[in-house]
Amino acid sequence: MASTETSSTDSVELTGSSSAYGPDNPAPLIEAPRARTAKTPKASRTNFEMYGWLFMRLSGIVLVVLVIGHLLIQLVLDGGVSKIGFAFVAGRWASPFWQIWDLLMLWLAMLHGANGLRTVINDYAERDNTRFWLKMLLYTATVFTVLLGTLVIFTFDPNIR
Repeated sequence: MASTETSSTDSVELTGSSSAYGPDNPAPLIEAPRARTAKTPKASRTNFEMYGWLFMRLSGIVLVVLVIGHLLIQLVLDGGVSKIGFAFVAGRWASPFWQIWDLLMLWLAMLHGANGLRTVINDYAERDNTRFWLKMLLYTATVFTVLLGTLVIFTFDPNIR
């Protein structure tokens, strides 16, 4: 019993751009979009973006734990929003544990948000000058907020009148 099989290559018809390439005319070699070449500036040869990506993942996980813990302890276990006031904050920040907790939340949230916004600016700001000034504004606001928040957490005076 003889079968009349044909090879799979006999029935394939090349169409479009693929028909122009073959053993005598191979397809052009295309470099990876982010491949480093001799023309790549030395400033961009670091792994900064990889570290930024990794920071976003790790800080996101820690922030979820900090924020959910904060909400659970402050709002659910301590009687809800009605108890939050100046005296409540003064009592909390009398403890170094809560100062560190809130400081970690502040720093991670600001750095996480700033890194995300930096990525958005890099993606959507087309002109170098615009990108530069937007990032300088972002960095200034981030540093100002982190420093002011840190100062408030550690110099909070519950005896203010």
